[in-house]
Amino acid sequence: MKTLRITLEGKTYDVAVEVLGENATPVSGQPQTSAPVFSGQPQGIAPTPAPAPAPVAAPPPPSGAGSVLSPMAGQVMKIKVSVGTAVSLNQEIVVLEAMKMETPIYASAAGTVQAINVKEGEAVAEGQVLLTIG
Repeated sequence: MKTLRITLEGKTYDVAVEVLGENATPVSGQPQTSAPVFSGQPQGIAPTPAPAPAPVAAPPPPSGAGSVLSPMAGQVMKIKVSVGTAVSLNQEIVVLEAMKMETPIYASAAGTVQAINVKEGEAVAEGQVLLTIG
């Protein structure tokens, strides 16, 4: 038998554990008793409610509209379009550098560039809006 100390949600429990293997034989002189099974919830405490379900992802914007987000933190190396430029779906529009690698960013929809929210050389965060296509 081994005694282990387990901390669960800030509460500490001392638990006796019997190690069994393929050829396990009980230690002579010790009675075989079964211990209560730990259910994961201390006695006298109400169960913790289940977490709320994750929100459902919004549907993609209709063709010709939407914000192009940065997929990672990095630095804007090149902006290949300007406001008013017509772009097609999957056209390369921005190049980001992250960890010494250049990553092309493509238009997520066909349309016209409505706004450019970043400048070349600027650092961007993951999820930041780079530009808007309308």
